[in-house]
Amino acid sequence: MQPYSKSAAAISKLSPEQYRVTQQAGTERPGTGEYLNNKEPGIYVDIVSGEPLFASSDKYESGCGWPSFTKPIEVENVSELTDRSHGMLRTEVRSTYGDSHLGHVFPDGPVDRGGLRYCINSASLRFVHRDKMEAEGYGAYLNQVEEVQ
Repeated sequence: MQPYSKSAAAISKLSPEQYRVTQQAGTERPGTGEYLNNKEPGIYVDIVSGEPLFASSDKYESGCGWPSFTKPIEVENVSELTDRSHGMLRTEVRSTYGDSHLGHVFPDGPVDRGGLRYCINSASLRFVHRDKMEAEGYGAYLNQVEEVQ
């Protein structure tokens, strides 16, 4: 397994929106994220650490305004925390090694695929297309990158 970590160099390369979302637990405006309508095969990795988070085969259209996934590509790369902000009780999801705020997970996903909806900010992600996965060190995940329906 590759060593993934949060580094000052990686954080310094973030756009203001990426910084606000990942480091200050911000949220993109619904319908504005770069990856909302992405249907290309590949994986989504943490913008800060590069750790693999979600696969294209687990992405689906939920209608919520953010990219949605049924499960993480590696369960240990996604941490779940209780979030009581904004007068609500939610489950925040953060990358384990990069400690980036990713979004939230809700129990209203497709029942036939586990029932969860990982509602994720595009600004916390970097997409690695299937054609570049091997070269970028993510070849072990090639079997999880079917086209999105």
